[in-house]
Amino acid sequence: MLNGIFDGIQRPLAKIKEASGTYIDRGITVNSLSRDARWAFTPTVAVGDEVAAGTPIGTVPEFSFTHKILVPPGKGGVIKTIVAADEYTVDDVVATLEDGTKLKLAHFWPVRQARPVAKKLDPVTPFLTGMRILDVLFPLTMGGTAAIPGPFGSGKTVTQQSIAKFGNADIVVYVGCGERGNEMTDVLVEFPELEDPQTGNPLMHRTVLIANTSNMPVAAREASIYTGITLAEYFRDQGYGVSIMADSTSRWAEALREISSRLEEMPAEEGYPPYLASRLAAFYERGGRVTTLAGEQGAVSIIGAVSPAGGDFSEPVTQATLRITGCFWALDASLARRRHFPAINWNRSYSLFGDILEDWYRENVAQDYPDVVERAVVLLQRESDLQEVVQLVGPDALQDQERLVIETGRILRQDFLQQNGFDPIDASCTLDKAYGMLQMMLKFYDVARAALEGGATVDEILANPVVEKINRSRYVAEDDFPAYRDDVMQALSEGFAVAA
Repeated sequence: MLNGIFDGIQRPLAKIKEASGTYIDRGITVNSLSRDARWAFTPTVAVGDEVAAGTPIGTVPEFSFTHKILVPPGKGGVIKTIVAADEYTVDDVVATLEDGTKLKLAHFWPVRQARPVAKKLDPVTPFLTGMRILDVLFPLTMGGTAAIPGPFGSGKTVTQQSIAKFGNADIVVYVGCGERGNEMTDVLVEFPELEDPQTGNPLMHRTVLIANTSNMPVAAREASIYTGITLAEYFRDQGYGVSIMADSTSRWAEALREISSRLEEMPAEEGYPPYLASRLAAFYERGGRVTTLAGEQGAVSIIGAVSPAGGDFSEPVTQATLRITGCFWALDASLARRRHFPAINWNRSYSLFGDILEDWYRENVAQDYPDVVERAVVLLQRESDLQEVVQLVGPDALQDQERLVIETGRILRQDFLQQNGFDPIDASCTLDKAYGMLQMMLKFYDVARAALEGGATVDEILANPVVEKINRSRYVAEDDFPAYRDDVMQALSEGFAVAA
């Protein structure tokens, strides 16, 4: 499945093209997995061993990963026969149980039914995306759920692609559900060429793509997110951390509405079926951090894009999604028009996971990390309030202390919240570097405020060369950043010179 590109019901698009050409013919059937490919199977159990549902009976390597061949849910017993280490197809029987159950390298599972787990666990570790605004201000946990609503052109697809590339998940499942063909083409062309920053191998070696564009069958589009979440659960059951990108659940809801109308069901708000919210909840609830049936820990983190018509967040799909997800990353078309990317509005977004992760941050980043983040949030809120005053009465009405808040807020917005996706260094940022950048910016504010009290002007402070160093910090490589930060902090400690 890795390195695979499937349609909404897990038919490989390459095989469909071989069978029917550029377009999908009605009723065409191709196997989800090749029946001819042979895989190196190594057994990990012996005759007489007792196995339960979810127990690995052997391993199969694929690229840099190792598939664990699991006993299907609901099965179990004593091993009667087991094959020797060799190459087998997915149809070959590799083991039998005493009750006659035959075990193969693959098994079927109904995609609308959640795969069972031993226990659901609390989310206590962050899912790191490489985006400062998300990881610092609106964090997501490993096994958490997030919604990215936004109007056309605000960057939903690009944001998800960036998270897929730089996120700290082991496996990525990307579901293009009902998107425009040219958008999906960009994904299909670009992903195979991307290098995995974790391993240096092609990113597709740990990615599964499900492409069901707007001109493909509507029934397959409605099934596509279930296919994606089931594939994610398969890898979760092997002890991996999986991220699934659903782009977009609005198109899925439209497919649900279309099928519902054909079934002559009673419509509800805006023509959507009455069970829209429960279906969305059932999908997002399949995420989470769990103990698998085999006793390992795995997680599925779900990031769903929502495309409300006209950017109206009050429409049913957005509202139903917000009631379920723990993160709300609100994309803003006005920020995108100003070339501020990622165009996530920090005044409208929120995360319910910040307090849950506080202990992890104090232990793994810095003891004062949550306090530093809180100070940055307060400064951004004050800057936003003062901008409204500026628009009403102009900047001349502000005192120097208030101008300093606006200038510090500008530095935070332009040099911390913004990221350049085309720059090899700034495209992704670790938490340690983000924390160091915040330290410099808040230290600048503290020292500058003291200098104002000593008689300096805002213009004199901004003319100091250390301000340019802070502005350039996001382009400093990770290895060089600690020394760079120390130099800036030392320069700030010396204070700003006051003109005689």
